[in-house]
Amino acid sequence: MRVGIIQPSFIPWRGYFDFIRSVDLFILLDDVQHTRRDWRSRNRIKTPQGARWLTVPVLDDGRDTLIHDVRIDHCQDWRRRHLGSWQANYGEAPCYSALLPLLDELYGPQDDSLCALNARMTARVCEYFSIRTPIEYASRLRVPGVRTDKLIGLLRATGATHYLSGPSADDYLDKALFAEAGITLEYKSYDYAPYPQRWGEFDGAVTVLDLIAHCGASSVNWLASRSPDRVIDPLTPRPNSFPSPLPIHAAQPAGAVS
Repeated sequence: MRVGIIQPSFIPWRGYFDFIRSVDLFILLDDVQHTRRDWRSRNRIKTPQGARWLTVPVLDDGRDTLIHDVRIDHCQDWRRRHLGSWQANYGEAPCYSALLPLLDELYGPQDDSLCALNARMTARVCEYFSIRTPIEYASRLRVPGVRTDKLIGLLRATGATHYLSGPSADDYLDKALFAEAGITLEYKSYDYAPYPQRWGEFDGAVTVLDLIAHCGASSVNWLASRSPDRVIDPLTPRPNSFPSPLPIHAAQPAGAVS
């Protein structure tokens, strides 16, 4: 069984959903330390002035706060601001009407937990794409450990034979541990064709909702990577780099939308 494990993210990019579609079980890694100003609470949209951030404000949390314990700050009027940004920048997009039900579900319910919001919308977008991969929470499995040891524990707990990872994890994964556990390590390929998109040069490092607003029902045809995933031999030296189109710690541009 092929299993993938990623932290829950706010309306993530299309590669996240291609990843989910590529595994037999997807685990939301919600019991690790929350990182502020990261993909957990924000994502990018495309505007005439370039990419801008949409951010979900969260209550001040300590350094040791786990992802599933982070609470949304409802004292800020972020829903109204977000909806205004969607209307201003996507109201004339070809398939904006396809996006509206998703926006209603995104901003309608008032989730207290950031993780609950992200998990709910991930499941909803999977439903839109007819992705039927089961989704589990790492916190429910109660596996101790950190980094590779924790991943191996989660994989053993779910009976995995193959582990699909993003290629950037090559910098910290202990590949020998996968071989010792009898689990095949694979890296996801993030090689996507540009789809029709407004506002100048194509930018693929934006929320998947951008794809839906531009392509509607045909969005699923733009979801698959053009290159195969890679099986990793733990005895093979690491290549110089595994390029990813989505920077992990992108700097927030001036004039970002919050």
